[in-house]
Amino acid sequence: MNRILNGQKNRVRSVVFAVVLACTLVSASGCVTAYKESLGGETEQVFDRIDYMDFDTAWQSALDALKHDRLDVTNREGGFIQTKWSDNTDAKNFVDAFGGGEAYLRAQYRFKVNVAKSFFNGRPAVKVSVQKDQLVEQDVLDGWVPIETDSIDENTLLYRIGRLIWIKMKLAQIEEQSTEKALQNTTF
Repeated sequence: MNRILNGQKNRVRSVVFAVVLACTLVSASGCVTAYKESLGGETEQVFDRIDYMDFDTAWQSALDALKHDRLDVTNREGGFIQTKWSDNTDAKNFVDAFGGGEAYLRAQYRFKVNVAKSFFNGRPAVKVSVQKDQLVEQDVLDGWVPIETDSIDENTLLYRIGRLIWIKMKLAQIEEQSTEKALQNTTF
């Protein structure tokens, strides 16, 4: 009889432990965010990359990467680009429908891109930073609530800007080589 009771106690303990572990894992990201906010830390994610190039190439590449979005602020001297709020309710509800999340009444996002110039080892370098603000509304009475992004859009935009930079630099190199070749073939 004692063995049966001890076996049942062990099963109950293991089930309780599994439930507590599952709840801990599910709420871990929310707890980390709450902990960061309580310390006054930054909870918004900023993604960046540093490349050796001139500022003009990086700035034009960032503008070209955002050409399908409506721009709200473009400040070349400050190196700041901000898009207008864009609706992505359908995309958020589609993705979250398969993820088991709640449906959103409305969702919107915007991008903030910073292009900062500097020098590293005597060569011009530029740091490009991308941040996505995502707001959702689940109930009319709750209003807009910021949520963390999944970092896919930010990394995609950084990749797109990087590829445009590479293409522009490669075209400039090819043009320079063809100019040098034309000058060598010219006779005076």
